[in-house]
Amino acid sequence: MTASAPPAASAGSPILAMARRAAALKAAGRDIVDLTLGEPDFAPPIHVAEAAMAAAARPLGYTPSNGIPALRAAARAAIARDRGLAYGDDEVSVGCGAKQVIFNAFLATLTPGDEVVVPTPYWASYPDMVRISGGVPVLIPCPAEDGFRLRPEALRAAITPRTRWVVLNAPGNPSGALYSPQEIAALADVLRAAPDCLIMSDEIYAHIRYTDAPYASIAAVAPDLRDRILLVDGVSKAYAMTGWRVGWGFGPSGLISRITAVQSQNCTQTAALSQIGAVAALEGPQAVLAERNAIYRTRRDAGLAVLSTIPALDVPVPEGAFYFFPRLAKGGDDVALADALLDAGVATVPGSAFGAPGHIRLSFATDAATLVEGCRRIGAALEGRA
Repeated sequence: MTASAPPAASAGSPILAMARRAAALKAAGRDIVDLTLGEPDFAPPIHVAEAAMAAAARPLGYTPSNGIPALRAAARAAIARDRGLAYGDDEVSVGCGAKQVIFNAFLATLTPGDEVVVPTPYWASYPDMVRISGGVPVLIPCPAEDGFRLRPEALRAAITPRTRWVVLNAPGNPSGALYSPQEIAALADVLRAAPDCLIMSDEIYAHIRYTDAPYASIAAVAPDLRDRILLVDGVSKAYAMTGWRVGWGFGPSGLISRITAVQSQNCTQTAALSQIGAVAALEGPQAVLAERNAIYRTRRDAGLAVLSTIPALDVPVPEGAFYFFPRLAKGGDDVALADALLDAGVATVPGSAFGAPGHIRLSFATDAATLVEGCRRIGAALEGRA
């Protein structure tokens, strides 16, 4: 594990940086298959659009900083329906996407030098958000050999008296890794011995899974830790509403009030129209989730059929989310590889952006034909490297 000191400023998202490079090449006339962004290519469910259009025709003023009452109620009903968890109205706060909720939580709780345990590979924004908030990310390698999962012994070794948060993300971005209830319970045993440590459970991909097993949230597996858990979710991924920017966090009322206080000062509220759309998503027909999950599974399998034939790559099978995270079988510079692949007409994100050098991330939140063509180009570019 490694700890890094806070920089003066964030360098910005490396994922967005690669996406911008791909977009610039496309604008210049290059044929680029873009597999960078974790952005579903579906439209939001039709009832979401209808609710938003109807709302747009009437006056919409400011809303409470923690979200309109209808959305707080809909989010509470959805988490009860989908994960069997009950929260009160003072235990939920709405933000401009799950990302802002996480940022607000760090900003509300971290003091200079506080440590945040972040398993690697990690979503690229976690360490920067910690640093911007004055904290120190403590990075724990979770290699492919361990299924990209945090092990109890590694967590135990990483926790110090300065540890303020432990971040859990499952299904993981970029790995797609899931935890079983038994694995979550083992991590919970370690966390019980660190009573001053808060737990960030980022569950934004919980609906996108390729297993029939029920989803295991630490809030359900270890209910005695409830007063230390911030469970983060939203509509971006499952309901294909990335640009609507609506997410929320469930947690103890004291923490939620601090998060809401930050929200009230940095942007006042999430856009009212987006919140109304999110209510429609949560309360409307839910069959769309299973339908789109089946499409993602088909895309995953189509991409695997190509990637698994490339000798230069070791390709773990993702259990959830919509990313491949292959590793260079003989090692190598993943940043240079991503640059070379971009020259070959396919945009990926180097694993170094996620704390995992030697990997690349490919998003399959795109149509199967585009995905297969991108994987084919990767194979062609890597020919001879095996």
